Amino acid sequence: MSEVAASELADLGVVQTAAAVRSGRLTAEQVVEAALARTERLDNRFNCFTRIDVEDALKCARKTDRALKRGDDPGPLAGVPFGAKDLYDVAGETTTAGARSRANAPPAEEDAAAVSSLKRAGGALLGSQNMDEFAYGFTTENEHTGNTHNPHDVTRIAGGSSGGSAAAVAAGLCAGSIGSDTNGSVRVPAALCGVFGLKPTYGRLSRRGVFPFVHSLDHVGCFARGVADLAALYDALQGHDPRDASQADRAVEFALPGVNAADRKLRVGTLGGYFHESAMPEALEAVDEVADALGASEEVELPEVERARSAAFVLSAAEGGSLHLHNLQREPQQYDHAVRDRLIAGAMMPAGLVMRAQRFRRWFRDAVKPLFQQYDVLLAPATPFPAQPIGQKTIRMARGELSVRANAGLYTQPISFIGLPVVVAPLTAPGRLPLGVQLIGAPWSEARLIRAARRLERDGVARVVAPTELAA
Repeated sequence: MSEVAASELADLGVVQTAAAVRSGRLTAEQVVEAALARTERLDNRFNCFTRIDVEDALKCARKTDRALKRGDDPGPLAGVPFGAKDLYDVAGETTTAGARSRANAPPAEEDAAAVSSLKRAGGALLGSQNMDEFAYGFTTENEHTGNTHNPHDVTRIAGGSSGGSAAAVAAGLCAGSIGSDTNGSVRVPAALCGVFGLKPTYGRLSRRGVFPFVHSLDHVGCFARGVADLAALYDALQGHDPRDASQADRAVEFALPGVNAADRKLRVGTLGGYFHESAMPEALEAVDEVADALGASEEVELPEVERARSAAFVLSAAEGGSLHLHNLQREPQQYDHAVRDRLIAGAMMPAGLVMRAQRFRRWFRDAVKPLFQQYDVLLAPATPFPAQPIGQKTIRMARGELSVRANAGLYTQPISFIGLPVVVAPLTAPGRLPLGVQLIGAPWSEARLIRAARRLERDGVARVVAPTELAA
């Protein structure tokens, strides 16, 4: 296959790739070989992957081609190259979760449920993707595995903690990828890298085989360059997993009257107050553009939203610190220093404070619930600012000089605190850094959010632009 043909394949999304393979226009092996070649050629610029498994990727591709040759259905993702954040188990490989301390951990005995689902649908796993150590960060700056560079400007962060997964999709190294989102780890990098991202309802997708950060907040999510592609990945990931107890852990669920959103006009509101404070003008302009396109004329305020973010911080620190306490006591020097100190502080969190955070979580859920009687979708910035330079520690905001690493998730953290589903719609233009807007819905309303994102994509509001760095 020529270099030109390989470049053309990089522009194919999930749905287009699968259609080309299923029709016989391309073989799955051709597609995967092209993705591997492109990754080998370009990833030294971006550092998206921590491990490439050529043999396994080609094995998946050849399995798809054999199925087609026999006349069997290879699955809806036939031949689609995908990547997985390095906290997903891959059979025979060590799941490091971006940490040096796990380099000698036993290899996984089987693929994580999400990896297995995508393979079963015909996808080919290229390898594992870079992240903040133990998913505790919003920048994918990692002392051990190196920094992931934003494909739109390699001097800038890709966001995190699923930065490698988002950047790989933005750079065309894979058609789609899977990450995780605890406080914004899918939504922040989707926005900063200019791709579509989905964080579904808490408990909707199986977390089996995913190295945990905060059990009560962790979500499985995905990235793609188009809405149809995002929906295809999400469809392949769905399904009850009897081996995953978290799918029955739906403490944040609340019931709403059944409404068929397809039968009426979408009711859209814009989150104000807290979600306007500290945001740079371009982030608010992005929200206004989406609001105009979706006909949102009313501004809504969430009650006690700043307290919700503080409570999410408490739960993250306490659960994360508890999970790592034993290793922190034995080998604290093995941790990224920026992560270690926060985990130690979390391990010392008073139990009473954690209990108060959990009680407030229920109060906040009940306080937010009535809004979804009035609105189908709520809009908010995904980040308060575009991608900042790698290594920049702080940024001047309305509240003063604040940490980039902690505050990139300023607007995502209160939303995942109660497990609401979110689609990030990217707004990109040539020569400008991407930004993203959160489309937020009631639990289990992912289909409604995907329809809203598709409308934005159709109207040219939400768009993915090829990074100029790829032409350099």
